[in-house]
This record gives sequence, structure tokens and C-alpha cells, in this order.
Amino acid sequence: MSATANPTPDATADPEATGPADEVVRICRDLIRIDSTNYGDGSGPGEREAAEYVVAQLREVGLGPTVVESDPGRTSVVVRLEGEDRDRPALCIHGHLDVVPANAADWQVDPFSAELRDGCVWGRGAVDMKDMDAMILAVVRDLARRGAKPPRDLVVAFFADEEAGGVKGSHHVVKTHPELFEGVTEAVSEVGGYSVTVPTRGGDETRAYLVQTAEKGILWLRLVATGRAGHGSVPNPDNAIVHLAEAISRINAHKWPREYIASVRELLNGLSDLTGTSWSDEDLDELLEHLGGAQGFVRGTLQDTANFTMAEAGYKHNVIPQSASAALDCRFLPGHDDDLLATIRELAGEHVEVQVVHRDIALDAPFEGPLVEAMTAALLAEDPGAQVLPYCLSGGTDNKALSTLGITGYGFAPLQLPADLDFAPMFHGIDERVPVAALEFGARVLKRFVATC
Repeated sequence: MSATANPTPDATADPEATGPADEVVRICRDLIRIDSTNYGDGSGPGEREAAEYVVAQLREVGLGPTVVESDPGRTSVVVRLEGEDRDRPALCIHGHLDVVPANAADWQVDPFSAELRDGCVWGRGAVDMKDMDAMILAVVRDLARRGAKPPRDLVVAFFADEEAGGVKGSHHVVKTHPELFEGVTEAVSEVGGYSVTVPTRGGDETRAYLVQTAEKGILWLRLVATGRAGHGSVPNPDNAIVHLAEAISRINAHKWPREYIASVRELLNGLSDLTGTSWSDEDLDELLEHLGGAQGFVRGTLQDTANFTMAEAGYKHNVIPQSASAALDCRFLPGHDDDLLATIRELAGEHVEVQVVHRDIALDAPFEGPLVEAMTAALLAEDPGAQVLPYCLSGGTDNKALSTLGITGYGFAPLQLPADLDFAPMFHGIDERVPVAALEFGARVLKRFVATC
């Protein structure tokens, strides 16, 4: 349903702010302090408080956002800014307001404190993706304060539920309110545009910014094994836990064949040209080492993947249960979903049922055209001499939902990162943090991008 959110009393502008870089850190810290944990089962606090904060920030500068709730508390926000040329197709810039859970005992700081330490903002969402939410808000507020119009209509969205596949967020919004995205043909969101520092042929170093042009599809599966219940002291050849364990072992041991899609080849070739390190389909470890922590994302795009994430069985030490289950997170390259599912079912075996919990498509967009040129120009204006390369994301974003409306999506959350910061592993990791300087850099780049796209 459509609803109206009330602004929070303390959501006021910084009177000293003169541009996006001047308030992006404040906004990022404010958002991190709002617990919007998504446990994936509807038990979390929801996104309403974060959405109300966003609404207040937008209304304060004269904008009138639309608020959409799929369920009570599962809140998304959309606002349209009129562009100079309304005949041009519109652009969407979007983020998500939910975050994955954080176990405070594992962290050096309270994950919802937004503590400033060592030149960074620490907290759950600092990387995924309240940093980008803050950049978007800061840039939009700057446009509104100046009374400036972007070159074309700009639709800005902050979605709920991305961390559980977007069913209660982006998918709900595009299905029930497609008119909010009328005329939009391209979109920009998370997990792209950040820098990695790599060696060059000449012995120096340079920054390469990775713009996400593709992302794998999602198959979240539940494996349910059945057997004969019984006493723990009696031999039982029909043990559900054993059936499940054998299925897990077979699936985990399966070697998925490699396939290099266009965006992956273009990244590897570009990185090879920069570093002088050669590679082949069978041997690319030396090349990938240059990417540091980011190589995990890239390795995840060389083939389909299937990783077990949860397991559940039994209720008493001396009782053999009649069922056991496990959660399996599968990610597939474009066009591989049916084959992947068939392979999992074959490997699972006769005693294990494979249930589909969530399924979403893979995306692939060209690394060319005016939008990519605008991203590149905005980055190089702030970091001359850097390189911009495409890559495929092993995870997924809300661009999947927008694609159902024919919208082409990219990942572009620009951050200039220190060479010694192991950034990519902090997605869903502990001690998540983003440098203050990187946030300010990103706000400047995003402002340039929006002004020229």
C-alpha cells in the first residue's frame, strides 16, 4: 500500500553544508545508527525507521517522496526529480535500506554505533550499502537546495528487503507501482565503482575502478532429507541426517565447469594489460592475486556456484529424526539456471527433496554507451590517471527487479579506497567500515555523474 511517513524530529540539515561531500558522512552515520537488520524471516525491525529518516531528509529540501509498504514496517521510498530534457529516457539511482545481521560480540565496535575510528565510519551497512544511500541522499539534497535540474528525469529509490531477495522491497514496488519508474531505461546501484590498487607494467601502482556490468542469478534452495525415525541406540540404515550429509558431500565435491562471460573476459584482459601479467583459461591465479580481497567476487563469476549456509536436524540426543534440512545458496551465470537446478537434484539423490525458496535472473549489460562514458568521466575527473574496468558481480542487487520493467542496471557506488584496506570481504563481514575520505570522494563523483548523465 502507499503510505505517508512522518519526518523524524532530529533529521535536520547541517547549516554549514555547501555540497554533497559536506554532509555525506553525517547522513551515513545517521543511517547506520538505525537498526534495519533483515533476518530473512520477517522477524527483524524492518526498514520503516530508516525510510522515515530518508523521507525527512528529502522533504526538508522541498521534495515529495512516495512511500510504499509491502507489509507493516517493510518500507521503500521513491522520489522523482524533473530533468532538463523530459523527452529523454529517465535514469534511476537506487539503494537498499536493510542490512544483514551483525553479532556484536564478533566486532571491535558496536555495529550500530557508526563510530569514527582510524579515519573510517564503522558499522553494519557502512559497506553494504548505507554508504551509497548517504551519497545518493547528499547529491539529491544538493540538487534540490540549488534548484538545479539533472539533464533528464532522475528517479531515486530506497528499497526494503534487498538482503532477502527484494520480495518485500524492489520486486513489490515494481510490481504494484510500475508507474513510479515510467520512462526509466537505465539504473545505477551498489557493488561497483570502488577502486583496487594494482601494480603496473612499469613497476608503479595505479587504481582500477570496477564498474559492475553483470551479475549472476540466484537460486536459494532447501534440501530436505527424509528417513525413518528411531531410538539413537538402534542401527538405522535409513537415517535422514546421513542422507542429507551424503547429499551435501556430493554437491560440495562437484566441480562446476568454467565459463568466461564477456564482462569477465574484458576485466581479465584489462587487468592483464595494466599489470603485464598474462593469463589463460586454465591459469589465472597470478593475475587475480593483483585484485587483493576483490578477487573473491571475481572468482565467484568464473562458474556456477553452490554453497551450503545453514543446516537443521534433530531435537534430542538419543532420537534419530525423520527429517533433516539444509539451505543452499546457488548463483548461476546467464542462461544456466535450469541446468544448475537439474544438476543439484541429481546430486541430491533419491532420499532428498530439492525445494526452490527464491529464484531470480542473471543480468548482463554492455560496457559501452553514454552512461558508461559518464561514469568513467566522473571518476577520472576526481582521480586522473586511474583505469576503469567492467566486472561481473557474484551476488545480486535490486537491478534484478528493475530489469522486469526493461531497465538496464549497473553497479556504480564510487569509492577511492586505500591500497591496504581489504574492502570487498567486508560485504556481510565483521568490522564493516568505510573511509571518510572515500565517502567524500564518492559524493563528489556521484554529483558529477548526475550532472552529466
